[in-house]
This record gives sequence, C-alpha cells and structure tokens, in this order.
Amino acid sequence: MCMSYFPILVFIAVGILVGSMPMLAGHLLGKKHPNVAKNAAYECGFQAFEDARLPFDVRYYLVAILFILFDLETAFLFPWAVALKTIGLPGLVAMSVFIGLLVIGFIYEWCKGALEWE
Repeated sequence: MCMSYFPILVFIAVGILVGSMPMLAGHLLGKKHPNVAKNAAYECGFQAFEDARLPFDVRYYLVAILFILFDLETAFLFPWAVALKTIGLPGLVAMSVFIGLLVIGFIYEWCKGALEWE
C-alpha cells in the first residue's frame, strides 16, 4: 500500500528541490552590495505617505465580485451549450438555476452601484 504513494512522494520531493535550489543558489552565489539606490522605494517611485493597511473602498470588492460573476458564467456556459443535446432536460434545469443565481448576483451588484462609475 505504501509503495503506491512512492511516485507521489518522489514528485513532491523533486518539486521542492526544483523550487528551492535556484533560490538557494542565488542566495549563496549572488553578490550582496546594498546601497541607498537599491534599498529605495521602487513600486511607485516615491516614499509611502500612509499606512499600507488602510481599508479599501467597497466598490473595489464589488467590481471583483462582478468580474467573478461574469467569468464563472462564461466558463460554465460554453461547455453546457456544447453538451446540451446529451444532458437534456436535467441539464437545462440545472443551468437555469445557475443562471438564476447569477442574475440575482448581478441585481445585487446593480443595486449596490457597482456599475456606476464616477
């Protein structure tokens, strides 16, 4: 029984090795000459003036929910449309429930004002 898990353990060990060896080699062999320019803020070009842990605006999360809503819809709608003749009426009912839930999510987004841009 334990021998059936051996290929999985080898795969995990090789994955850890392949992932950690380049980092270890870079850490051991890389040059370490820090200076002011290397340690300066590089993300936006200027020093941070506020705490990075401030809460985001709710509209950011609403747009993210809206993206996931339509992404899921298209990801599930195309395979369903291809297999509609095979799955028949139960598939049609299941997809109708799914689309109904997506419409409820869309109406929620609309009521919360996620579709209105300033």
